[in-house]
Amino acid sequence: QKGTRSESSQAKKSQHAEEAIFYMNCRAAYLTVLKSSLENIKSKEQLLLVLQQAGRNPSQKTVNKYWTSQTTTLNFDDFCTILKKEKPATKTELLEAFGKIDTDNTGYILHDELYKILTTRGEKMTWDEVSTITKKADFNCSGKLDYNKFCDLYMTTSEQCCKTAREKLEVDSRLRQQQFGSQAETSSEGITLPVSKPSPRVSRKTDHKLAPTKGDSRTPSRPSSAQSCKASVSTTISNCASSNRNTKLIEPDTIKEWQCAQSKGCFYLEDDGEIISHKYKLHLPQRSTVCITIKPLNVHQVEGKSCHWLSVDTALYILKENETQENLQLVSFTEQQNKEMFGWKGELGSGIYWLLPFTTGCRLKKVKTQYTGEAKLVYRGEDGELALTKEFRAALLDIFETIDLDGNGLLSLEEYNFFELRTSGEKCDEEAWAVCKENFDMKKNELTRQGFMDLNLMEANDREGDPSDLWVTLLSLGYNKALEMTEACPFVIDIYAEKCKPRIKAIYLEAGSWQLNRAICKSVVNKGEAKVMDGCENIIIYTYKAGKRITSVIENKSENKVIIHVNNEQSKNCLSNRGLTVFAVEVAPKSMTVSQHVMPLNEQEEWLYNCVHSLL
Repeated sequence: QKGTRSESSQAKKSQHAEEAIFYMNCRAAYLTVLKSSLENIKSKEQLLLVLQQAGRNPSQKTVNKYWTSQTTTLNFDDFCTILKKEKPATKTELLEAFGKIDTDNTGYILHDELYKILTTRGEKMTWDEVSTITKKADFNCSGKLDYNKFCDLYMTTSEQCCKTAREKLEVDSRLRQQQFGSQAETSSEGITLPVSKPSPRVSRKTDHKLAPTKGDSRTPSRPSSAQSCKASVSTTISNCASSNRNTKLIEPDTIKEWQCAQSKGCFYLEDDGEIISHKYKLHLPQRSTVCITIKPLNVHQVEGKSCHWLSVDTALYILKENETQENLQLVSFTEQQNKEMFGWKGELGSGIYWLLPFTTGCRLKKVKTQYTGEAKLVYRGEDGELALTKEFRAALLDIFETIDLDGNGLLSLEEYNFFELRTSGEKCDEEAWAVCKENFDMKKNELTRQGFMDLNLMEANDREGDPSDLWVTLLSLGYNKALEMTEACPFVIDIYAEKCKPRIKAIYLEAGSWQLNRAICKSVVNKGEAKVMDGCENIIIYTYKAGKRITSVIENKSENKVIIHVNNEQSKNCLSNRGLTVFAVEVAPKSMTVSQHVMPLNEQEEWLYNCVHSLL
């Protein structure tokens, strides 16, 4: 037992050491470009610079993913989150990428071929940018690029960026003394914050008791691993297999007579684990009682293929638009449940509302699936002509069903452009759409299913049967090489209004905005149980359970940035969106952030949520 405890202690020390190194590198890179941890990144160019100082070499597409049309600033916490997602490329990965071009395995790539690839594919470079690479004597000779030497120099340059940033931090004592979460120049036991009176609307952990409801119970508990912390708070929620805690959605008897609007959409999982989705505007011409629901879309699947996405949790946050798009106020969210459907029923005034879909990421996450061989997409018939395989045609029909947002069996230019943005990063303009109209089957200026099939067949013909580009499309839409949709979740939204005709329209396809994050935090704070952290009354943990989903939010009322250690080791049959049992969360001064979302691993069994939040 002593040996086991010692190994466990060593493992925890190792984990903390890794976190310390990570945050030191984050801090060093940030302060190379900015003067203080409290200063925000104010432009896309600044974001690119700090990422490069951290040893990353992001493409413009990657930068655009984090700096969207709605982004105005990013803080240090945001920067740390980005670095966790954007891992630096390894030499092995770089060599594998070059190896796909160098099919003869010579170790070299002709400059002419390099120019052609880099200026026409993916994120296209200019001729001058490619020339900058080919003119470097270190890894070029006789009109060829020695990509082994190039990779060596790339890795060395990346490491040198990080090293230079760290050295600057070590030399500058002023920077070293700044408060950066766990990297603050204080004792390793914890950060002592100023003590203030507890908020009158939250109760202390020692005297707060919640009357248990059927299927749920809450009791204080603290694992031994939290005993050494100066401040901590724990929450325990015991859940029956069938516990939904009275959140059943009750639809009005007359709802079939109400006017309805519907739109489909999809959650897509990015390579870094981030989830993007469609976002919508809802227009109500007059005040009315409404019922709004969201659920996974049960598209037709090939027989024998799994329907993983049907178990993915969905939610919808309803925000009211006022004078500006930035000034959105949370109205409510879909917390009531009927099986896989989540909904909300209430009265809304006339005006414009934003509907922001959300999934926790507990069940839509990166998984390593075992499959034998790569599915065949095209084949040549007896006449020598290319044709789509039965399996690929079935997948394309599912894709068409998903991207046909209004469900009319046709693709408008707007709907097709969401597809194009997802798969190629570019839009199809009116002129290109007119060319499509001349070559593919359309009705009322909208692309038919057959037209969509023929468009993909043309792409295969353009590549003389090479399915590479087709696979790029499929992988970006959440399919694996066995043609199973494992990294996407199509959904459908229904809006019923008693007194008027509602209108819904998809506006964006992007990652969760700050408005969505703020809405999630507000909903948990408004409806959840609040506990003040023992030993530090400036830190409050809010926990809210809706159906089979538990969300916790950390509020930091102090003037200092803090790092909260989160421990789920005592939980049973639980799945956290963080993917870890123990992790750390940074919380900026005077702010709130989501700690984690948790769901049962197996809904048919009892599950125990036991989480300890501790101040490091």
